[in-house]
Amino acid sequence: MKSISFFVLTSLIYYSVQSQSPLNPDAIDIVRDKWGVPHIFSKTDAGVAYGLAWAHSEDDFSTIQKGFIAGKAMLGQYSGKSGATIDYIVQFLKCRQLVDSRYEKDISPQYKLILQSYCDGINAYAKAHPREVLLRKLFPVTPKDMLTYSILQLAISAGADEALRKINNGSIPEGLKSGGSNAYAFNSKITADGNTYLAINSHQPLEGPVAWYEAHLCSEEGWNILGALFPGSPTILHGCNEYLGWAHTVNYPDKLDVYQLELNPLNKNQYKVDGQWKDLEKTTVPLKVKIAGLKISVKRAAFNSIYGPTMVTEKGAFAIRTGALMEIRGLEQWYWMNKSKNFSEFKKALSMTAISGYNILYADRYDTIYYLSNGKIPIRNKDFNWTSTLPGNTSQTLWTEFHPISDLPQVLQPSSGYLFNSNHSPFNATAASDNIKNENYDATMGYETNDNNRSERFMELIKSYSKINYEDFKRIKYDLQLPKHLRYQTSCDTLFMLNETEYPSLALLIRELKNWDRKAVATSEGAAVFAIIYYRVVEEQSNGATYRSLSKSKCVELITYAKNYLDNHFSNEDITLGQYQKLVRGDKSIPVNGLPDVIAAMRSIPYQNGVVKAEQGESYIELVKFTKDGPIIETINCYGASNKPESSHYADQMELFTQQKTKAMTLNKEQVYREGKSVYHPR
Repeated sequence: MKSISFFVLTSLIYYSVQSQSPLNPDAIDIVRDKWGVPHIFSKTDAGVAYGLAWAHSEDDFSTIQKGFIAGKAMLGQYSGKSGATIDYIVQFLKCRQLVDSRYEKDISPQYKLILQSYCDGINAYAKAHPREVLLRKLFPVTPKDMLTYSILQLAISAGADEALRKINNGSIPEGLKSGGSNAYAFNSKITADGNTYLAINSHQPLEGPVAWYEAHLCSEEGWNILGALFPGSPTILHGCNEYLGWAHTVNYPDKLDVYQLELNPLNKNQYKVDGQWKDLEKTTVPLKVKIAGLKISVKRAAFNSIYGPTMVTEKGAFAIRTGALMEIRGLEQWYWMNKSKNFSEFKKALSMTAISGYNILYADRYDTIYYLSNGKIPIRNKDFNWTSTLPGNTSQTLWTEFHPISDLPQVLQPSSGYLFNSNHSPFNATAASDNIKNENYDATMGYETNDNNRSERFMELIKSYSKINYEDFKRIKYDLQLPKHLRYQTSCDTLFMLNETEYPSLALLIRELKNWDRKAVATSEGAAVFAIIYYRVVEEQSNGATYRSLSKSKCVELITYAKNYLDNHFSNEDITLGQYQKLVRGDKSIPVNGLPDVIAAMRSIPYQNGVVKAEQGESYIELVKFTKDGPIIETINCYGASNKPESSHYADQMELFTQQKTKAMTLNKEQVYREGKSVYHPR
């Protein structure tokens, strides 16, 4: 008790010396609707940013702080060795140095004010709630801390963590990494009512640093948008305003290159480029690690070459190079996307090429639909093989420029009237007659050319419509059927071809698989058996196994595993998917639909007593119908608006979510105030 009192006292003393925000919190309104979703109103964009920071902190201050702790390379002090690994990566990648060198000239004065106001809101919340502070030395947070963390996130999305893992078994927790997604846009050429539809359907982790938070931001300076953002973001990352909206999905062009340097055998601190020896730039990275309650200081070496951050290992020296580590304006680009009022303004924001990846599906009230496989993609020398490790001894592989968005795969206003993406090839974005051709694009950009179950299933569905009404649109978005021809990376067709008479002890499960309609509904018994087998294969592959296809003997082994699993955990071989897979939050545990790579996807992890719980997939969903009078919006979040267990909004959307239902939302200020359950100021 004494230690808590001392902590509170010292925190109050610490914050009392910090400068006060020039913003007047009484001029900022936070309106909470019946679902607890915050609607932030202020005369200025800066005031909205301050209010967002406060409201989000009320709901999830812990996760926001962890992002800032990473941005300040202080995670080791909070979470020990695993956090120190991230601290090292942040410094190894020179994220903060990049921000320090580019902040003044690259970030616009208007956005600097947004960043500072958001930080002021975070700092004010920390001052008012010292018991919630995770690490006292974290505060005050600054705009540069925010941008440092955003660069780390974008570098990870570009593949930096995977590259480091391959080079030297380096790792960053998977929770920082984005997942799959779906995005659909339809205009009047195919919609029955002549309106434009947009489905924003990202398949993110349900909790953690890249789980979605819903908010409505509205100022008198033209910022009025409803959508979702990650903890620590001062802007909506995908959503819709009064005029337009967009969805993101993860894409996989070649965003990062790995180089092997030629070291001097007489001096390991030198490498050769164009016949000349150059010195590796060496720095010492200080780390503080919490071990058994004590903070231990350690130091590690970090190297840099002309190619980028360089790891020296027993196998040699390897450098990584990516546009994500050359750009600090990603968050600002999202801000200008938020503020766009038409396609021309939106395209101007995209032309910043500050966001290093992600597909973008766009729709607006003017009947425009657009797809871009976005990325900060280098202009590379075509004489080299960019799909493997590159020679780090020649300036011929040292790219310095990037493709403008006009060079990237994109489709505008297809005659088919629809666009779609499910993390598959950008060369299959619409009807075959409207698709762009892979051969017309620079091969060194390395765009993916594959389809998956979700894209295959969408193509099956869209062929059955000449016109689509809004209910059809929602049925497509919530579809749980696997396609006729499965497109999992490991072929599992043999699993459904076994003869149960040959394996009497497995007969029941073999019949369930053979009779399964391949729908991932919670009431399906075949879906439960398939899920158990699927996760077993994933586990084996994570431990080094490789299967291009499942042999007959392997299928028998897997079904035997499923039988033993069911016998051990359920004493019953005919359980449903919903008995096996739950959406869990606090004391709520609800059967949930979904399998990996169905359109309404869900991936689960072990929970307890053989039950698995949903971890990633359907999470925040926003469906928009653009009419001549403005957007009609419906949304749902997998849990609720708050991450605090004591909140009434901790799990109040779960039932709607598992029933594939939504809640009505609005951008109308008067309606928000009229229907709001509470109105208060951020203080």
